[in-house]
Amino acid sequence: MSERGGAGQNGRNAGGVASVAGIGEFGLIGRVTARLPVGPTTLLGPGDDAAVVAAPDGRVAASTDVLVDGRHFRRDWCAARDVGHRAAAANLADIAAMGATPTALLVALCMPADLETAWAEELADGLAAEAATVGASVVGGDMSGSPTLTVAVTALGDLGGRPPVVRSGARPGDVLALAGRTGYAAAGLTVLTRGFRTPRLLVEAYRRPQVPYAAGPQAARLGATSMIDVSDGLLADLGHVATASGVAIDVRRDAFEVPRQMSDAAQALGVDPYTWLLAGGEDHALAATFPPGVALPAEWRPIGLVSAGAGVTVDGAPYDGPRGWDHFR
Repeated sequence: MSERGGAGQNGRNAGGVASVAGIGEFGLIGRVTARLPVGPTTLLGPGDDAAVVAAPDGRVAASTDVLVDGRHFRRDWCAARDVGHRAAAANLADIAAMGATPTALLVALCMPADLETAWAEELADGLAAEAATVGASVVGGDMSGSPTLTVAVTALGDLGGRPPVVRSGARPGDVLALAGRTGYAAAGLTVLTRGFRTPRLLVEAYRRPQVPYAAGPQAARLGATSMIDVSDGLLADLGHVATASGVAIDVRRDAFEVPRQMSDAAQALGVDPYTWLLAGGEDHALAATFPPGVALPAEWRPIGLVSAGAGVTVDGAPYDGPRGWDHFR
């Protein structure tokens, strides 16, 4: 076999491991699709020019996200299955934040020719496993050669006959509530960047977020006026809600408990743990606003209030710390 594309003889990379160049595009597609079970909403899965997914509601919620090697993940920090879980979670959480139930994923994988075949297969395992937690499945996608390993995912979802819960519906007097956790993944990332692999609780939170998917449709049924997936940081993402709704949002610091592992890591690394809790992303918690008087179930804990005005404050005052992630800053 030619040396072009980074693959050596017999389709192995420089490390002697079987690479995607060795089995070719269609061989890899066959291996990957064989690892992807078909979910209940998939009428026609991989193998044709397009998949067919049931849309009982007559509308489809859709979202796309991309993960780039070296920017959104590092292969020395995350196994391929972890990257699959993370890539799926980032998109499935967006569907849940609209009040919808995820149904399917489409995945585009761009990769160097010398990428290990096993890495691509294990990525598929992670994608399929995360999708299965909500009854969804990977129904198709695309593959291409690229010098930079990139995973792009599109998620589809069903609104179940309900209107979508958008960012622009919050009103003065609403209660701000959170489902899921914040700060864990950001703390795990800080730990990894400092060269450590513990506390395990934090590192694993970065590798595989625990997303409260069911809380999204639940919030819609409860009459949530607005909702957002916390992917870039709680304060930054609430800023999108405040701007879209034309309101002010105040967050209570005492609504957040600092777990012991986070407190210990913060002390050891010289970090204020509330920087992680208030500005850390990638846990994919869901933040929503509810009309006053709504009885919130245990999945949703009140963390603040909506009022007339503009912007996001903490304990009634401007917050002078970091607010979240911006790809271009």
